[in-house]
Formats: sequence, C-alpha cells, structure tokens
Amino acid sequence: MPAPGSSPTPTTGAADERQLFDRIDLHLIRVLHTVLTERSVSRAALRLGMHQPAVSTALKRLRELAGDPLLVRNGAHMVPTEAGQRMLEPAANVLRAAETLFTEARSFDARTSRLTFRIAASDYLDPLFLPRLVADIQRQAPLAKIEVHALTRESDYRARLALGEIDLVIGNWLQPPDDLHMARLFSDEVVSLVSRDHPAVRRGWDEAAWLGAEHIAPMPMHAGARGIIDQMLDGLGLQRHIAVRSAYFGLIPEMVAGTRLVLTTGRRYCERVAGRLSLVMLPCPVALPPLLYYQLWHARSQHSSSARWLRERTREAITALQAPFSEPLPLHP
Repeated sequence: MPAPGSSPTPTTGAADERQLFDRIDLHLIRVLHTVLTERSVSRAALRLGMHQPAVSTALKRLRELAGDPLLVRNGAHMVPTEAGQRMLEPAANVLRAAETLFTEARSFDARTSRLTFRIAASDYLDPLFLPRLVADIQRQAPLAKIEVHALTRESDYRARLALGEIDLVIGNWLQPPDDLHMARLFSDEVVSLVSRDHPAVRRGWDEAAWLGAEHIAPMPMHAGARGIIDQMLDGLGLQRHIAVRSAYFGLIPEMVAGTRLVLTTGRRYCERVAGRLSLVMLPCPVALPPLLYYQLWHARSQHSSSARWLRERTREAITALQAPFSEPLPLHP
C-alpha cells in the first residue's frame, strides 16, 4: 500500500490497454469495417478475397477484443450492435489514414493534398520570388498549407531540416554545407546600390573609393561569421568599411535612399527595388564572383514525392523570373 501523500503506483489498466492495442493490426480493422459495412460474413469474405472461415476467425478475435458481438442476427439479416455501429466511422478513418500514409510517400497528388509545406528562405533573393512560389503552390495545391520561415541568426536550419521542422532551405552560400542535398537555382551578378545623390553616381569610383565608402551589410547568419561579400573580399586580401549592419535586409534599401550608404548584393534584388526608391545601381569595381543561390534539403526527404514536387515548384518559380538582364553596367574609371 503506498505511503500517505505518495503518488499512486500505475494501475494495470494502462498496461492492459497497451496489450489490447498490440493485438490489433490493420488487417483486423479492414475486416471489421468490411463486415460491419456488408453486414454479412460471406459477402465480406468475397469483398476481401478471403475464405469465409478466415473472416469468421477474424470476427471472433474482434469480438473478444471489443467485448461485444459487433454483429447480431435480426431475422434473416445481420445488423451491427450499438458498439459495432460506433466503431464503423473510426475504422473507416483508420483505413483512410493508412492509405494516405503510404500513398503520399509514393504518389503525391497536389490537387487533394492537405500537407503543410515549410520553407526557410533568405530575403536576399529576388523579392518577387517568394510571392511567385506561394502563388504557384496555392494554385496547384489549393488544400495545402504553406509556412515561410526566415533564415536568422537564431535558426539552425541544419537541425530543423533533420527534425522535419522545415522541408526546404533557399538562399546563397559561398560554399554550401556538404552534409545536405542541394540543387543550384541561379547565379547573380554582384552590384552596388546607392542613392541618386551619392557622389559615385557623378564621379564614379575605383577600388579604393569603393572600399572606403560607407557600406551597409546584413547581419551574418551566425555570431562571428562573415557575410558572403566579405568572405569574397577576404579571399582577395581586401576589406571594406562597414558603417551599418542591419538584421532587417528588406529595410536596407530605404536606409540607402536617404544616406551615402552603399549596399552590395545580387543584381536581381537591386533591379527590383531601384526603380521603386529612385536608387541607382553601380558596378562593383572589385572583380567579385557571382552570387550562387541553392535549395537545400535533408536526406530524410530525398525520395519523398511531395518534397520532390516542392523542389520542382521552387525551380520553376525561379526560372519564370529569369528575364534577361539589361545591358551590363559600365565601369567607371
């Protein structure tokens, strides 16, 4: 007997329920649903492609498990008991769930899928990309849900991919992590964005003037990490003057518009925002390689048909936005 005030010891009820559950398999649920639907052991046997004695044996097991006859005779016919009638819809739900469990993995149907697609993306991309991708997913998979997550300093995207908290990561890396699957989406020329009143618009700039200008840069992905532009400059033995860092990349063009700050990033992004804010794109006088954008995913979703569908939608959304660039920007002396 437990001491006063102590927690009671677990009853045998939970253990008994577990043992009961362990005796139930999907085949029994299928027999249950068919017998209750057909209201006949012989018709159920025909529908299931089983011999009648095998169905009778399964029904006997079901009656023992339920503690109820489940199906009883009413004159010349059989009818479900109250307990049997209550079990009919739950049994159908179990069978539908089991079918979905495996068919979703093998043959994804976007039109009927109710999956949630979780995408983590950098906002350095073409600002029209995510709206385009979301619209495409909603049009082709109208019942699905979409979550768009930010790639932030606090987000360990590797761990979240491994745990299934996100399905796909989209962004740019100088060297993508080699422990994930990846596909390159596009490359982008590096340019600088300045206000129309910036002296470089009138006078141009050389490497020294560009390095000494007041640059604005996004916060790096991890504490102590270097941004991609600065990693490129490190490789050339160069260093620029960063006057401002911002965790809100989407607000940086507004900051550039009223100052002498310089934003250096991909041309696609700059082309979208330059006209809206009367900003000017200038070539970067340092010969930097193009920015490379990728989609990354974990091995856990490599063979998933729904995940492959999402990756294809991502590639198509990027392709649709890849209109030819305007003429190359002239390099100022």
